[in-house]
Amino acid sequence: MDRMKLNFWIDVGLAISFFICFFTGLIKWPGLVKIIGVSAYKVLHVKNISVLHDWSGLIMGLLIMVHLVLHWKWIVCATKKVFNGEKK
Repeated sequence: MDRMKLNFWIDVGLAISFFICFFTGLIKWPGLVKIIGVSAYKVLHVKNISVLHDWSGLIMGLLIMVHLVLHWKWIVCATKKVFNGEKK
């Protein structure tokens, strides 16, 4: 698999895991369900919501580490440019 396709699929995985983690985090947020009047707890049990939240957060963290490793040369180069004051 070439690097561009790998970056694409990592970014897709990051987006999916982020949205799952974000929305399950909103559902788990104390009092939010009462405020908006949606009873998601009847459809998804609290344990299932927590499992989804935990696994999506773990997957997102792992994909972020892979993303950082793949872009490490760019990160180092950009950081040097920022702190050395280089301009285009």
